[in-house]
Amino acid sequence: MQAVLDGAEKQGAKVKRYDLIKLNIQHCLGCCKCIFDDPKLPIGRCPIKDDMAAVLEDYIRADGYVLASPVYHGTVTALMKKFIERKFGLFRRDPKDIGKIVEARVLANFKKKAVMVATANSPDEFVEVMGDPCFEVMGSDWMIEQVETVGKLYVGSIDALSDAEMKNQLETAFEMGKKLVNEIEKESIR
Repeated sequence: MQAVLDGAEKQGAKVKRYDLIKLNIQHCLGCCKCIFDDPKLPIGRCPIKDDMAAVLEDYIRADGYVLASPVYHGTVTALMKKFIERKFGLFRRDPKDIGKIVEARVLANFKKKAVMVATANSPDEFVEVMGDPCFEVMGSDWMIEQVETVGKLYVGSIDALSDAEMKNQLETAFEMGKKLVNEIEKESIR
């Protein structure tokens, strides 16, 4: 992840890194107050008082996103899943619209871009069973938010990479960060 951020910074982006493990992010209570109450706000109000409100404030101001997770038991970590569930406040739904999908409070109109990184002990040939499920979870909200995914990187056998292989993967990640910024800049020109 840091190599992606370094590449983005090299292209002139201002980056901010959140290490979820260092944040106080509580489990979603499933109360749905965040999607039903105050539908005109850009972020729904959650009754949980933790770090997530500040993270979401930065999230809606950002032009691009980098999500990264190791693969744990075939998917993203529980911590990443908790973060994604708590992004629910970015959506709204009328309480009488039971059975309908939520809608984004603020649409990105595909001007915001994102990349994802998944790392695993399984070799690269397991990308479909190890990496792809992670990418599906991490990018699950982006179609509703209208955020375009412009890069995915699966780094398999992470613990067994030679120095040369690790250098190559880090260079790939760095270039992905540069591409992320380039894609965002293309949208600002349009």
